[in-house]
Amino acid sequence: MKIGSRYSATFWRLCFGSFFFFLSFNLIIPELPDYISSFGGEDYKGMIIGLFALAAGISRPFSGRLVDVAGRKPVMVIGALVCVALGLAYPFVLNVMGFLLLRFVHGFSTGFNPTGSVAYLADIVPADRRGEAMGLLGMMNNLGFSVGPALGSEVAHVMGVDLMFVTSAGFAVIALLLIMSLPETSKEVEKLSVRHLVVKKEDVYEPQVKFPAFIMFLTIFCFGTVLTLVPDHAKNLGLEKQGYFFTVLTFTSVIVRIWSGRISDRKGRRPVMIFGVITLIIATFLLGAANSVPMLFLSAAIYGLATGANSPTLFAWAIDRAKEGKTGRAMATLFIALELGIVAGSFIPALVYDNQAANLPFAFWIGTVMAVVALVALLLSQQAKDSYLKSF
Repeated sequence: MKIGSRYSATFWRLCFGSFFFFLSFNLIIPELPDYISSFGGEDYKGMIIGLFALAAGISRPFSGRLVDVAGRKPVMVIGALVCVALGLAYPFVLNVMGFLLLRFVHGFSTGFNPTGSVAYLADIVPADRRGEAMGLLGMMNNLGFSVGPALGSEVAHVMGVDLMFVTSAGFAVIALLLIMSLPETSKEVEKLSVRHLVVKKEDVYEPQVKFPAFIMFLTIFCFGTVLTLVPDHAKNLGLEKQGYFFTVLTFTSVIVRIWSGRISDRKGRRPVMIFGVITLIIATFLLGAANSVPMLFLSAAIYGLATGANSPTLFAWAIDRAKEGKTGRAMATLFIALELGIVAGSFIPALVYDNQAANLPFAFWIGTVMAVVALVALLLSQQAKDSYLKSF
């Protein structure tokens, strides 16, 4: 049976809505370091991704709670609306503090939309196809991530940065329309009220997914570094259109995702994660050592293999371990780990880098160390060894 016929039209609308959502906010990323530098914000480059991820992390307990009590669809709608509003707001802010405030607010979009979309997927896909389905959803997310930076660089260079921001808002509108066409899948939906915004301790942390969340933090740390420092690294090596690094990364990630998700469904999450983490160690080491554009692209390709294996496997693993009726909370826990990893991975290596090209290898190799820790944890942890047996 072909993959396309194994999934419903609703599933594919979810995937395409996610594609346009990721396309929207990733479209502007490669040009932001130069944009903030244009009004004297060179020393704040580490905050471009860090503040975005911090806001996403803060919003996860709220979005996770709302997903479980108010439904999947409203949470996804909120995320898309934030992207529309912020895409239109960027051109009107011409100072560092205003720009950083917008980046923080913009982060709430990813705090809501992906939490809702992953929980929605868990509702409509059988347990024995979760890995494959997460691979497909992740593939669409990564296509948005790939097309976005390359397209954003082209739009900014040909028609200007302001039009790039407006284009970002336009793609968010398409995502919003697709999300609005989805039926709600939650069986018990409560009317939104103020009490739903009161976050309790259990809304922040789901113990059942603590080990996947720990591995997520360690592996995604590297991604925060890539988002923050690759634009400068690429420019130092003579690559003017930095978005093409992410195109190469995503191309290889897309190739691997369906394969890795299907294998994790059949053979277990742990062996796929071990492969992904070993690949991540190689990629981050090569990225720090890269002294030419071809070597930079090679590291991007290997990094894509790692993310293509790690991402769908970790999300499927967390869904496996989530208690019934607590999928939103489990996803919020995993996403909080993700955002914390991105925040740490953007701030700490940026401090090491300190706008000095000679420091870039050491900044990237911090991620290599984090990936080594993840590998050791996977090899030694009994929870990782038992993950497949407890999946279904």
